[in-house]
Amino acid sequence: MREAPVASSAGSLSAGAFRKVGSPGRQRREPPPVAEDDVTGLILVGGQSRRMGQDKAFLNIAGKPLFERVLELFRECFTRVLLVGDRAERFAAYGLPVLPDLHPGSALGGLYSGLCHAETDTVFVSSCDLPYPNKELLRYLCSLREGVDVVVVKTAQGYEPLFALYAKSCLGPMLRLLESGNYRVYDLYPQLNVRYVTGAELKHLDRAENSFVNLNTMEQFHRVRRELEQVDR
Repeated sequence: MREAPVASSAGSLSAGAFRKVGSPGRQRREPPPVAEDDVTGLILVGGQSRRMGQDKAFLNIAGKPLFERVLELFRECFTRVLLVGDRAERFAAYGLPVLPDLHPGSALGGLYSGLCHAETDTVFVSSCDLPYPNKELLRYLCSLREGVDVVVVKTAQGYEPLFALYAKSCLGPMLRLLESGNYRVYDLYPQLNVRYVTGAELKHLDRAENSFVNLNTMEQFHRVRRELEQVDR
């Protein structure tokens, strides 16, 4: 995921849900107008927030906890939403399952835990600290999931593994990485069938280029809060 800058396997689908794009024979699904019922939304809420100094999931931005910005988007886009993290009592008011991390201490462990428990073959994962989660981008990524294990954005800045889609076929490679002590999500990709999505492909969906910004310090938090409060006025 990008920090705020210092300056300034798929379910069934009817044939009518496809349209041709790109070269002949290649197809993708149109972004759905309603909530997905064969993808589970997975929010990772177990980070230690060491650099932030407090639980960043509940930092207030423009009148709501930071975590709720992602949750509201996921409730709109998915019929199933799971949280993975510790201290489940923090989220008691939301009426959502909070799963313990089977391999605590890394995003890969949280992703593995959520994918293990999901009732669907595919999950869309996000960290809890995105101030600008992008619905159009999310739905576009979901539309590319047919026949692949992973859909992930890859730009000049690197991979965006925590706003991405993973199928249960990833579980074996994930577990092998975890058991070897390797917690880098992107080290999965050479072992899997991955649909890489380029920055150029997303340019029309992320014009502000802020969809992958996440918050790790209070300086970043205060900057983003000012921006969002000005927008909401």
